[in-house]
Amino acid sequence: MTSSPFRLDGKTVLISGAGGGIGRSLVASFRAAGAAVIGADREAGMLDGLDLAGQVLFDQADPKATRASIERHLAAFGVPDAVVSNAGFSRAEHLGQVDDDVWASELAINLNGAYAMTDPIVAAMAERGAGSLVFISSVNAIAHYGNPAYSAAKAGLVAYAKAIAVERGGEGVRANVVCPGSVRTPAWDHRLAADPTLLDNVLPHYPLGRMVSPTEVANAAVFFCSDAASGITGTVLPVDAGLTAGNLRFVDEVLRGK
Repeated sequence: MTSSPFRLDGKTVLISGAGGGIGRSLVASFRAAGAAVIGADREAGMLDGLDLAGQVLFDQADPKATRASIERHLAAFGVPDAVVSNAGFSRAEHLGQVDDDVWASELAINLNGAYAMTDPIVAAMAERGAGSLVFISSVNAIAHYGNPAYSAAKAGLVAYAKAIAVERGGEGVRANVVCPGSVRTPAWDHRLAADPTLLDNVLPHYPLGRMVSPTEVANAAVFFCSDAASGITGTVLPVDAGLTAGNLRFVDEVLRGK
């Protein structure tokens, strides 16, 4: 019987930020597709309870240490079949809250650290002649929804993924980007506890009338890493309940008069 092209049996995937809200769903979805998962995060305790074949620890805020940790892992265990660059962080909400330190720290984690983590892997994949990368970016990379420094970094990931797709495609390496909108992770819990009406302001922007789940983001990453996406590289896929398709509030408030 022919195996489904959506399966990842016998494949190994490295997932950064594996202990977070989206990260844990990524691990579960890749395991369900048959992949062995290497979990990466800042501390071993953050990976507790995950079904992992191995782990690698680094703080992505420190690109040099991140690169060194990945290089040691590659030397010891070889290059994975796929990588999901998921680790990220955001703090500033608007330009008035951004200064040089905030800008530098968010680019260090979200862009420079992601580059330091994946660059040695891309080189090893190219040498092997095969590999797939997925970058978890954000709708903020496509249009502006606040978080200026984070947005700049996430847009940088799109450019970096396209560079890999174009320059390493001939060596069998694919790179794609998933851009989530608001994702219902535990990170929202404290915000909703502080303001239970917050979703009343958030959800009208989303045509599906809801946030996406971490599993919906993870399933897109699984697809990109599978043979079902073997002809796809350099693409950007919003998983955003329709947010970037258009301005629903404009339609409702201006045209429909709601």
